[in-house]
Amino acid sequence: QVQLVESGGGLVQAGGSLRLSCVASGRTFSSYNMGWFRQAPGREREFVAAISGRGSITRLADSVKGRFTISRDNAKNTVYLQMNSLKPEDTALYYCTAGPLLGTIPQNYDSWGRGTQVTVSS
Repeated sequence: QVQLVESGGGLVQAGGSLRLSCVASGRTFSSYNMGWFRQAPGREREFVAAISGRGSITRLADSVKGRFTISRDNAKNTVYLQMNSLKPEDTALYYCTAGPLLGTIPQNYDSWGRGTQVTVSS
């Protein structure tokens, strides 16, 4: 497993942008598929985006396509989530995750950060 620390969350108005960062510990960062999930109060954790170890493959949830971008810098052990055109329904606690599978369900990943809060006001 790998330790993950997210940052970059905050309060933003609808239509605004935020960039989340997630720094991972360890020397084998490029061997991990990385993902972002989010969870709003009273709702299940849902997939947002994922990226393969070398960054050649990305996956995005339909609800964020055209607005969010996932990227990574393996030299910095960091994965990013660029969020543009934010909507109030994007409000949630955003989690960074790492694992062996480039999947869209939480069970595909085995390491999780503590999350960073994103709040979008209308």
